[in-house]
Amino acid sequence: MAVRIGGQAVMEGVMMKNMDRYAVSVRKPDGKIETKVRKCVSFADKHPVFKLPVLRGVVNFVESMVIGISTLNYSAGFFEEEEETQPGKIDQMLDKISSGKGESIMMAFVLIISLAISIGLFMVLPYLASELLGQWIRNEYIILLVEGLIRIGIFLGYIVLISRMEDIKRVFMYHGAEHKTINCLEAGEDLTPENIKKHSRLHKRCGTSFIFIVMIISMVFFFFIRVDTIWLRVLLRLLLLPVVAGVSYEFIRLAGNSDNPLVQIFSKPGLCLQRLTTKEPDESMIEVAVASVEGVFDWREYLEKERKCHE
Repeated sequence: MAVRIGGQAVMEGVMMKNMDRYAVSVRKPDGKIETKVRKCVSFADKHPVFKLPVLRGVVNFVESMVIGISTLNYSAGFFEEEEETQPGKIDQMLDKISSGKGESIMMAFVLIISLAISIGLFMVLPYLASELLGQWIRNEYIILLVEGLIRIGIFLGYIVLISRMEDIKRVFMYHGAEHKTINCLEAGEDLTPENIKKHSRLHKRCGTSFIFIVMIISMVFFFFIRVDTIWLRVLLRLLLLPVVAGVSYEFIRLAGNSDNPLVQIFSKPGLCLQRLTTKEPDESMIEVAVASVEGVFDWREYLEKERKCHE
């Protein structure tokens, strides 16, 4: 049974997205769950050409980042220390300049900075490091392999490092709650804590698997870059990133719907990485994940229809 619901863990909460709506549920400091539901119209819906394979992956990647940062900021707002009710000077200035759109400008700024840091850390830095090793290694194929291994090593080190932070540990537990809830729904079972607990905290359509696939596919694409100057090789790597992201999305999409043995083999490394980025949730976290699903999807009606179809 295929259910096209995806999600993301946030601070003390879970975001779930279904079609043109997403909901973020947060366990507030007073113990209550608050759910915000928003409508989101995809760029691809306005411009159908971006529904084509690969192009839809690029659009999905950007839109996922925008929604992800927005929901993270929303959840973090419940746990900020008590501040003055008056907005800060920077906020006031941005609102004045942008006619009340200061928050949107800040969101765009955060998105650009996040992309720049990610590209610099996981794409440019591994390449420059492999170029330094090129002084001793003359084989191009080995240098390419070393670049890929450095990239994966940096990513693994980053995950291990942040997983030691207490707040991140809880985010990873909510990540596990998100996956277990979606797995339970895809299995056609009622979303009760007892049912959800039985399911795996790993999922083939996870963003962790997507990032790993991006790293592997980038090695294949970069193999065909044959230019002499360093700056041009870096530039071509950056220009190819949208294509790499689009192809990686198609693989993740295929993996989520296929039991092909070859697809399963290529999915294994990403699933293994999820053992680092997900943790077993407690029941209160599962309740938050279910609340988020219910914000965008009537799972009871859906399961009832599916069961009648199989009678």
